Amino acid sequence: MADAVVIGSGPNGLVAANLLADAGWSVEVFESQDEPGGAVRSDRGVHPDFVSDMFSAFYPLAAASPVLNGLGLEREGLRWSRAPFVLAHPLLDGSCAVLDPDRAGTAARLDRFADGDGRAWTSLCRVWDQVGDDVLRALFTPFPPVRAMAALAARLHAAGGIRLARSLLLPVRRLGEEEFSGQGGRLLLAGNALHADLAPEAAGSGGFGWLMAMLGQAYGFPVPVGGAGALTSALVRRLRARDVDVHCGSRVTEVVVRRGRAVGVRTENGDAVPARKAVLADVSAPSLYLDLIAPEHLPPRVFGDLQRFQWDFATFKVDWALNRPIPWSAEEARSAGTVHVAEGIDDLTLFAAQIAMGQIPERPFVLVGQMTTADASRSPQGTESAWAYTHVPHRVKSDAGGDGLTGRWDAAEAERFADRLEQRIESYAPGFRSGVMARRVLPPPALQAADSNLHGGAINGGTTSLHQQLVFRPLPGTGRPETAVRGLYLASASAHPGGGVHGAPGANAARAALRARGAAALVSTGRRALAHRNRAAEPPR
Repeated sequence: MADAVVIGSGPNGLVAANLLADAGWSVEVFESQDEPGGAVRSDRGVHPDFVSDMFSAFYPLAAASPVLNGLGLEREGLRWSRAPFVLAHPLLDGSCAVLDPDRAGTAARLDRFADGDGRAWTSLCRVWDQVGDDVLRALFTPFPPVRAMAALAARLHAAGGIRLARSLLLPVRRLGEEEFSGQGGRLLLAGNALHADLAPEAAGSGGFGWLMAMLGQAYGFPVPVGGAGALTSALVRRLRARDVDVHCGSRVTEVVVRRGRAVGVRTENGDAVPARKAVLADVSAPSLYLDLIAPEHLPPRVFGDLQRFQWDFATFKVDWALNRPIPWSAEEARSAGTVHVAEGIDDLTLFAAQIAMGQIPERPFVLVGQMTTADASRSPQGTESAWAYTHVPHRVKSDAGGDGLTGRWDAAEAERFADRLEQRIESYAPGFRSGVMARRVLPPPALQAADSNLHGGAINGGTTSLHQQLVFRPLPGTGRPETAVRGLYLASASAHPGGGVHGAPGANAARAALRARGAAALVSTGRRALAHRNRAAEPPR
């Protein structure tokens, strides 16, 4: 019998299993797919000579994460690579906002948009210098992060206090307007905010856009050499060195609960797998509570709260094998790992508004990954392994683009919307489409089929909006990995602090399980000691 069972082998599940194994626990991991990794996988499915990342690709949060850094994955062969430029946002007039690894380079390029904007960027970077470490500690520790927040509060006071807090709660459109005179700096912030599902007018989108921009400035947007799957392989190798088995192609269908406590799981083929101490679930919150636990084991309020659970935007992705690099009109975009395609903040606002109205966007905001630019091992010299994704509504009411797309996402619809993405890129990179050797189209249902945690292509385990963060994530009054079932912990991106490849939800769940068993052991030891003292105090008979 294992001490713990981990459901799911995404990065959070693998991190949780590693930390439990480090503590001396025996662990078994069960994964429904035929290979581990969740949304951190790569393959050669587009073209045999090209490595394509199937889901996530760039990992600034991983580079900053004390959780992943603490695992020493470089000893398991993990190496990172970076493009010459972190990010570029080209415009049709040939200008380009660029996030340079050197903040002075970023500042100089922003001054091309408006004199003084470079100084404004440098000022934002200095704020990060003052509070960044404490922001990351608060982000990567369980909620409420009491010690980290106390340190952060002191740093915030020194960095501007309540005025800085106000800035971070602003919509990113307003933050950009307050900080920058020109479009360049505003686009760097707003495009980064839309790495989540935060529209330019959403409260808190300014803080998220600033966070992602500063992570890019401080750490870059690194990629694992050889493909995203190299990160998963390093985590799995570390587990196997600790005698932990990862069972792939083995779907868990039930968390077994007895007397209010999780005591194991049952798999699709009927196998009962006991767990002596804990069950950790790297699955979405709705899947855990609605699919894996019998209703009688949960308080009724959970089901009411789940009706209000909000997913983040659905995602539509295309992978390409290109016979040459993308011929961006803006030269600097050719050296960036990540490229944002949108013609200004108003374009981003219209895109987000159409999604909110249930419309497939007419002019989708496209996030492009140039993987060979970031890691030369991904494809033959002179070619490019590339991908792009955009967002669409979960429930489609109409097509703002006028092509009659319905959101069925059958093969014909998926191909037509992929053409729309290509045409969008073509307008900023004439000749792009003629370089396509092969492509793979992944509409929302295909993403979910390849990783059931990506519900409808939602990549963050639930919305990043303020009403489903902190104490409200995943449900009101939670905010921690513990659940209503003793010994059962939520270890997925649905838990605080949310999406991104950083391992924090898995680490938080593992530490909660260790802490609970440590406390139980102390109570048991205390009871035995008290019983011993009582027996010793009894008069002889």
